[in-house]
Amino acid sequence: MSASGVPLSTLLKQKNVEGEGDEPKKTSREEWRKAKELEEARKAGTAPAAVDEEGKDINPHIPQYISTAPWYFGSAGPTLKHQRPQPEKQSDFHHLNEYYSRGNKGQFAFKYRKGACENCGGMGHKKKDCVERPRKVGAKFTGIITSSDDVVLPSLYLDYDGKRDRWNGYDPSEYKAVIEEHQKVEVFKRQIKAKKLKEGQDLTDDDDDDDDDEDDDEDEDKYAESVDMPGTKVDSKQRITVRNLRIREDTAKYLRNLDPNSAYYDPKTRSMRDNPYKNTGKGAEEVDYAGENFIRYTGDTVDQAKAQLFAWEAYDKGVDVSLQAEPTKLEMLKKQFDTKKDEFKNKVSDDLLEKYGGRQHLQVPPKALLLAQSENYVEYSRHGKIIKGVEKLVTRSKYEEDIYPNNHTSVWGSYWRSGVWGYKCCHSFVKNSYCTGESGKCSSTEMITSRSELSEAKEDGLNKEDREEEEPKTLMEMHKEKMKKKEKKKKERKRKRKESSSSSSSSSDSSDSGSDSESKKEERRKKLRLALIKAKREEEEAEEMLMLDERKRKYNSMYNAKAPTEEEIEAFYLRKQRADDPMAAFLDK
Repeated sequence: MSASGVPLSTLLKQKNVEGEGDEPKKTSREEWRKAKELEEARKAGTAPAAVDEEGKDINPHIPQYISTAPWYFGSAGPTLKHQRPQPEKQSDFHHLNEYYSRGNKGQFAFKYRKGACENCGGMGHKKKDCVERPRKVGAKFTGIITSSDDVVLPSLYLDYDGKRDRWNGYDPSEYKAVIEEHQKVEVFKRQIKAKKLKEGQDLTDDDDDDDDDEDDDEDEDKYAESVDMPGTKVDSKQRITVRNLRIREDTAKYLRNLDPNSAYYDPKTRSMRDNPYKNTGKGAEEVDYAGENFIRYTGDTVDQAKAQLFAWEAYDKGVDVSLQAEPTKLEMLKKQFDTKKDEFKNKVSDDLLEKYGGRQHLQVPPKALLLAQSENYVEYSRHGKIIKGVEKLVTRSKYEEDIYPNNHTSVWGSYWRSGVWGYKCCHSFVKNSYCTGESGKCSSTEMITSRSELSEAKEDGLNKEDREEEEPKTLMEMHKEKMKKKEKKKKERKRKRKESSSSSSSSSDSSDSGSDSESKKEERRKKLRLALIKAKREEEEAEEMLMLDERKRKYNSMYNAKAPTEEEIEAFYLRKQRADDPMAAFLDK
């Protein structure tokens, strides 16, 4: 093979085409250097990897002795096909699902056939391969067939795993017979146990053959409890297990605090009763280990200790029960014992009260009612904030809360309009009425005039009185109109006084000037009204624009950015709402 990796056959072909005297072109030093740089760039990831004839990338980190194809493979470019299994060398093995029949028997004949076994008369084998008992006179001469034909098995060509598959040809239905046998044995055991319970016999009789397995299991459990496990001390009589080993990842108790005056550590029992962080300023809740006394008497440890003590006392009285082996039985016995103990105490106290009296002294009110004081301590700061204790709950309302009669979803007084209270859910102003829902809202609420009606009112030139009748007035507008009327009356009074005191000539001049001022005021009111309508229309347009999608909004480059007039400024301040205004929510309605 040449240094360039080109097969020898390809070089020979090129030589024949070019001529006998021509030599194959050799790789120059510059080309070799470029190929080397390309290889390093591919390994660094800066250049794309080489692609084989199937379009798959070739890992640049593969060694050269693997990626280079041999000369006889006949590849003209980069490839890894020579490393994959070749189809001509692949053997066609049978799959594992192609199994042969196991345990089945063939057809049974009643007459000897030519080519059958001379000993048993079955087809499929010869006399030398027959597994039946050798007959003195075979089936060929007697005509008596003693065996069925052999099942013809397929000639399977199995691979390594197929030859060693011990479940090949297994039928899962064959295991049903084993399951049925065990079920029958269990049913028979239950019948025997029920019969013994009915007759009152002892179930743990060693002479019974059916219960030998159960007795063996119980003996094994007893022996297992009596064995001393590593790191434990077991008392076989009372079954007490004490674990005195430490997990290697846990910190040793004597390393918690190196002060010799801290908690005492007993190396024999490996126990430290007191808290090693006692004089360090850390509380028991702040550290992960606060002594065995603290751990022993917290959580469910107390109940478990009481249950273990009860088991020991019951064992001394003759009741064989264990906390580790029979926790449920122990819990039931403990509950029965506590119940009977409480009943006995109550019975004794009742007998004493019946004999000596004094039951009325037990039925007294609490001390808080007798002495008009309680143990509830509450401490407040100078700002009225609670520092210690819990504040006493105060009844804030004498009425029942969260009750909605007559199908309402809101309470009476949740809606207000035109000086009348009602229900918010249906806008009904009749108390204890039945809720009508959205239909009641539509029938009772006056609809606000639309944008088209406002433009028509401007074009038709409706006067102020007609416009006020069409639009619902708010409290703020009603208040402003009332104040304007008061100012009008005051000005009229002043004007009359001036007219009475002045002369006729001066009165005529003043009347002309007054009429001019009234006409100017009326014109200013009209301009202010139009400015209010315009401001309202602009707000509605802005709200509609906000509801649209950003891509569907119009451009505002042609907007007229001129200075606002005095009427527009006044209209802006009239429609402006403040967050701290108590009537702001009412104006939104």
